Amino acid sequence: MEPLVALLHMIISIMTFSKANKMVCTLRGEPVHPELWKDGAIIVGGVFSFHSSWEIRQQTYSILPPPLKCISLNFRDFQYAQSMLFAIEEINNSSTLLPGISLGYKIYDTCGSVAAGVRAAMALANGYEKVSVEGPCTKHAEVQAIIGDTTSSACMAISKGIGPFKLPLISHYATCECLSDKVKYPSFLRTIASDHYQSRALAELVRHFGWTWVGALRTDDDYGNSGMATFTKVAEQMGICLEYSLPFFRTYPEDKVIRIIEQIKSSTSRVIVGFLAHWDLEVLLHKFVEHNITGYQWVGTEAWISDSVIASMDKHHILQGAIGLAIPKTQVTGLQEFILKIKPLKSSGGVIFTEFWEELFQCKYSTKNDSVSITPCTGNEELSQVQNLFTDMSLMPIFSNVYKGVYAVAHTLHDLLGCKEKCDLNKQPDPSTFLKHLRKVHFKTKDGEEVYFDENGDPVAKYDIINWHPSKKQHYEFVTVGLYDASFLGIDRLAVNMPSILWANNSTKVPVSVCSESCPPGTRKGVKKGKPICCYDCIPCTEGEISNTTDSVTCLRCHQDFWSNMQNDGCVKKETEFLSYEEIMGILLTTISLVGAFITIIIAVIFFRYKNTPIVKANNSELSFLLLFSLMLCFLCSLTFIGRPTEWSCMLRHTAFGITFVLCISCVLGKTIVVLMAFRATLPGSNVMKWFGPPQQRLSVFSFTLIQVIICVLWLTIYPPFPFKNLNYFKEKIILECNVGSVVGFWAVLGYIGLLAILCFFLAFLARKLPDNFNEAKFITFSMLIFCAVWIAFIPAYVSSPGKFTVAVEVFAILASTYGMLFCIFIPKCYIILLKPDKNSKKHLMVK
Repeated sequence: MEPLVALLHMIISIMTFSKANKMVCTLRGEPVHPELWKDGAIIVGGVFSFHSSWEIRQQTYSILPPPLKCISLNFRDFQYAQSMLFAIEEINNSSTLLPGISLGYKIYDTCGSVAAGVRAAMALANGYEKVSVEGPCTKHAEVQAIIGDTTSSACMAISKGIGPFKLPLISHYATCECLSDKVKYPSFLRTIASDHYQSRALAELVRHFGWTWVGALRTDDDYGNSGMATFTKVAEQMGICLEYSLPFFRTYPEDKVIRIIEQIKSSTSRVIVGFLAHWDLEVLLHKFVEHNITGYQWVGTEAWISDSVIASMDKHHILQGAIGLAIPKTQVTGLQEFILKIKPLKSSGGVIFTEFWEELFQCKYSTKNDSVSITPCTGNEELSQVQNLFTDMSLMPIFSNVYKGVYAVAHTLHDLLGCKEKCDLNKQPDPSTFLKHLRKVHFKTKDGEEVYFDENGDPVAKYDIINWHPSKKQHYEFVTVGLYDASFLGIDRLAVNMPSILWANNSTKVPVSVCSESCPPGTRKGVKKGKPICCYDCIPCTEGEISNTTDSVTCLRCHQDFWSNMQNDGCVKKETEFLSYEEIMGILLTTISLVGAFITIIIAVIFFRYKNTPIVKANNSELSFLLLFSLMLCFLCSLTFIGRPTEWSCMLRHTAFGITFVLCISCVLGKTIVVLMAFRATLPGSNVMKWFGPPQQRLSVFSFTLIQVIICVLWLTIYPPFPFKNLNYFKEKIILECNVGSVVGFWAVLGYIGLLAILCFFLAFLARKLPDNFNEAKFITFSMLIFCAVWIAFIPAYVSSPGKFTVAVEVFAILASTYGMLFCIFIPKCYIILLKPDKNSKKHLMVK
């Protein structure tokens, strides 16, 4: 209803009418008169809500709606008006600011109505005299600028109406971020910080106390909705979640209010952020008392956190411990005394002064119909006799904002009128020029406070952090416990004195309001499906991953050389594993290897001692000594597999193993061929030994070994073995091993050994039944059988053994096959040499 009436009045107020060929500028509708006024060379307008409401009337839409009938006197806006009058009087008495110029004022009452505010602004722009003027309506505005209004919604409507005319509107209390939009509101400025900063400051304050799960109530208007939208956006960026965000307006029906109460009661958050106008919170307080909503930690905005009326109403400690942002305390010398000096108001406005006086002193100027019980007003009442909202000076920072707005207008005029000893009224600027210079004005008040506007017409944002402490004299005392300065960067913007804060229920301990408890180090946050990000499960980090901070979002994987500890909150260096000389297995294999080498040396000594005996000479003693030498190398080469792998040890172990084994088997193969050839030579007419004498035997061993040497050289040249950290087999261990490099080279070496071993086994098998009392072929066959069996079993064992056991299997295979050849070939001969010397004769060996 109200917007429709506003639109109708606005159209009537600014409409021009043309009849026939003559253009006439005339005021349509009933004129609107100011409540307070004073003539002057330059007029400053004012728009305040001297009344907070109006009578609701039924509209018939058949006749023009009558003017609003205002009710419920609002002392706060009288204080704002007094602040404006004080500034104008101070400027008029100044000899340095606008000398010779007297400022006047016209102040209107909006009754808390947006429509009335728009009508008042139009009256200030056009004038209110009901006259007709020849020609178009192109005159200058009646006022130089307008001070007001108190609410953001009213300022938005007024600024949209007067913005196209470049008439400045300077608000002392409208904080909606939306008003910083200079496209929509080109002529709007303010002396109070924008909610752009307040919303962010509130979010930083909530985060500072560790509250990540909060509820929110907002006034259902432009101030509350815009401010809460910014708060919600910033809070989400900071990891804060809103369990609920509920709108409220003082005219909401009962069922809607009950739903809000039930939502708060069913919630789990213990903190409520109140982006509320003070009169909306007044209504809510009564409802909270009815439904026993207590024990919540309130976070408030500048609209109510330092309002003594709200504090005096909270008799049931609903808001105890409330904390929030307030406009910094300021002092304007002489302002408080002027506000309380109310009699000069009588000369500015008659009718409203009478109503104000009666309401202030709770008396009545006598009329014929007055009741005897009502105290009559004498006109001599003193403010010292009463204590009410008008005598409360807790909103001095807001009064100062009105004062600064008037001074901004005066300083801009002073510059534009070229004032020195006297001002030139002929230079009075047009609205567009005045607005341009007003945005750039920069001055200091008499108390040293710096005043200027940014590119959006906003001042620098600074807030005191206020905490409600219980007080014996009053219900609460507003204690400053911190400061927020938006001109600083990062964490320096917010400073809070934690020990001085008293929380809800008079507690000194910071309340906890979280959806989920913090996740300790070693865990990460896992969001619950269908829940906000602040509601999560603490999921332990998997093996190899850690989190070393509280509430970690992710687990970090340790570097490949490190592994997570038992608590998963730190990385420790992985244990390295290789076949070491210090461990039992390494010592055992080393001992077996050295024992084998020692036995080989002993056998060689025995053979050397009995080198001229028939059993030693029987199968080419030169090959026997060469075989013993190669067997000793086989025992010793197994030692290269033990110990920490290095680049040289990796290349040496496989090549040494391959060459020594080929040398060993080449000798055995040579001995086998000698046996076969020897028996072939006994046949009539055979001279086969001529073709396989000692030179040929040496050449065959050299040739077989040379092939292996060539294979190893190619292997080492193309892609040699190298030390390698195996991180795949064990997650918590590093296996230090030798990577074979070229797989083809590795298997070529083994394959060649195997080929010679099979060939040797086959020839020895053929010679096993040749007639002789000591046929060496039988022992060679058996030794090759053991050799092949060991290496055939080695392949699956090698592939399946983990870590250092892979190396142990390879060493075991080397030692087993070497021991097999040593014992099978040489132990029977040593037995005869040492224990059966009678059989160590040519005669015995020739016996069939």
